[in-house]
Amino acid sequence: MSQPTRGRPRAFDRDRAILDAARLFWRRGYSGTSTRDLTAALGLSTSSLYAAFGSKAGLFEEAVRTYAERYREIYRRAVAEPDFGTVAERLLTDSVHEFTMPADTHPGCLLSSAAMTDSTRTLDTTAYYAELHGWNERALRARADRAARDGDLTPGTDTAALTGLLQSVVHGLSVQANLGIPRTSLLTTAGLARELIGGQLVGEQG
Repeated sequence: MSQPTRGRPRAFDRDRAILDAARLFWRRGYSGTSTRDLTAALGLSTSSLYAAFGSKAGLFEEAVRTYAERYREIYRRAVAEPDFGTVAERLLTDSVHEFTMPADTHPGCLLSSAAMTDSTRTLDTTAYYAELHGWNERALRARADRAARDGDLTPGTDTAALTGLLQSVVHGLSVQANLGIPRTSLLTTAGLARELIGGQLVGEQG
């Protein structure tokens, strides 16, 4: 009689492990998430977790950097567009889609998570996010300045104020998404903001 074979252990999926860990960190903060919590959520032994990420702190840092970089990539794609109207549209629309991704593929917005005020000694999350925000804002401001030089914006447009407006809308959309406002409503808001910005664009004034 043949002996029953044991089921194979679940293959290690690094991206899934980071996603599951991020959910815990975002909800409970770094200090409030124990190694036992992580091993249970990830289906890993403590030794396997340490082998993959070095430590709990290493896993936390990788989770923060992984999802924070997604925001930077939104700005990279947007500022590469050929005209400022499309820059604004891409930034707002892509942000909404990022903020409202299904829970099985995204841990939620880092900006309003518990992880923002509770982090490791080696990674100050608030400072890291501030650096990311500064990079995004500088990239957008540089693109607005270029649009002004190229005649894409109406003469006298305050590019600093325009950049600040777009940044404020993006952050407001993030807050609304975390409050559960549906994607369709957020896209409508983003569309209205884009129309208002159109008043500063050459060729879109009524």
